[in-house]
Amino acid sequence: MLRMPSAIAASPDLTSLPDEVLALIERLQQQAAADAQELARRGRELTLAQAKIDKLNFELARLRRWQFDAKTEAMTAAQRLLFAEALAEDEASLRAKLAALQDGMPDVPKTPKAPPRKPRRQALPEHLERVEHRHEPEDTTCPNTDCGQPMQRIGEDVSEKLDIVPAKFFVHRHIYGKWACRCCQLLRQEPAEPDVVDGGIPAAGLVAHTLISRFVDHLPYYRQEPINARSGVHTPRSTLASWGGAGGASLEPLYELHRAFILGCRVLHADETPVPLLDPGAGKTKKAYVWAWARSHHDPQPGVIYEFCLGRGAQYPLAFLGGKGPPVPEPAWSGTLITDQYAGYNAVLDGKRYPQRKSAACAAHARRRFEELSRGSHSASAVATEAMQRWARIYRAEGAFSEMSQEERRQARQAVSRPLWEEFEVWLKLQRTQVLDGSKIAEAIDYSLNAWAALTLHLEDGAVVIDNNLIERQIKPWKLGAKNWLFAGSALAGQRAAVVMSLVQSAKLNGLDPWAYLRDVLARIHSHPNHRLEELLPHCWRPS
Repeated sequence: MLRMPSAIAASPDLTSLPDEVLALIERLQQQAAADAQELARRGRELTLAQAKIDKLNFELARLRRWQFDAKTEAMTAAQRLLFAEALAEDEASLRAKLAALQDGMPDVPKTPKAPPRKPRRQALPEHLERVEHRHEPEDTTCPNTDCGQPMQRIGEDVSEKLDIVPAKFFVHRHIYGKWACRCCQLLRQEPAEPDVVDGGIPAAGLVAHTLISRFVDHLPYYRQEPINARSGVHTPRSTLASWGGAGGASLEPLYELHRAFILGCRVLHADETPVPLLDPGAGKTKKAYVWAWARSHHDPQPGVIYEFCLGRGAQYPLAFLGGKGPPVPEPAWSGTLITDQYAGYNAVLDGKRYPQRKSAACAAHARRRFEELSRGSHSASAVATEAMQRWARIYRAEGAFSEMSQEERRQARQAVSRPLWEEFEVWLKLQRTQVLDGSKIAEAIDYSLNAWAALTLHLEDGAVVIDNNLIERQIKPWKLGAKNWLFAGSALAGQRAAVVMSLVQSAKLNGLDPWAYLRDVLARIHSHPNHRLEELLPHCWRPS
């Protein structure tokens, strides 16, 4: 249609057309030319866009190959053999040169060395089941033809080999007998025993195994599914997840009692760590936090508790310790809180609002700043190296006090550690006047001097620990788990994980087998009297 005006204009009869028709033809020709230019421009844009799409698809395919496919650039067997030959030649050449140098050196009398001590294999635990295999000769007569007398047993040699049977599934059959009175038309039968999953197939031991595999061994449900399948048991990951949810819900009353037990200590460790949380609306993960609280390292009854929170603000420690913000435990906690110097703890350690609380800083955080600088080759490394030597003397003295009682430890710190800290403070202030403002060594010195009162608070109290390493060790299982779980599916799932991990980690701190503890608790918690629920806490638990 756009080419018709051009054809009409080429005809010799156009001059006889009216002026209005000629004007219309000219406008149509101009419109056709503009449309042709627009089509050409769009064609170029489409070509460019398609080139970009092809490039992105190529980059995406290459990234997928790098991530998932076999590495095609890995060395072949023949290539590895060439490298092995070259290494063998180099080793032979170096050995020859070394032998030539040693021949030209004078003989030096060698000091006789003590014979190397043979490593002793650790004895296998006595509690393991022993399966005996007897090995006796088939013929116990003397093989000498001149004798032929029966031989006598004079002893034996015993060797032990460790073996394992993978997870063994078995079925509990609960048979409830029915008893009827034909005269009175009465039926008597024992009620069904309460269980973790009401009406489900898993017993307490299997639910405990599922939770321990996920929260102690860090095996996601999609890994547990094929492991169970190798034993011929089909447990879809959705089923495993429902068992884990039911187990976590059963433990929540015990978790609340455990919180009260943790808050009963006057010296607490505190720390927090980020955990990815799935954000379905955005199609990605967001950052949530796990707050960890533990009783003092010197407390005879250890324990740790976790809280899964959506943020890192001061409202979360305020709510846990008691203060402004729900829920508020009564009475509010009082004592010494050992933390790093994160500002989120300032609100709960405000001396005007909470005069009954004290702040103790972590010496390991202050020491770590000097350790990083001591590895360098710049001028600050000399100052950092000497600081590390002073830290070593302080920690060496602290290690000698570990087995003392609280009062003995306080007295020993006053006699031995306090002079070391006072000398260290004077030395740090002197070095601060000699280093440049804004330098890394200046920041390390300021970090310690600004928190000096909190760093040395342990000198006045034998129950306070010098650093916060205890709670950092209790945070590590969450970091290991996050590498396997990848993220928490929801805030409820995160808090459920906090419930389970609080109890099993506390069980480990008390020297308990986490599976044996969790299996027994899950089997008993539904029928255990509420007023005696404290008996199931890790530090009070006794196997049934």
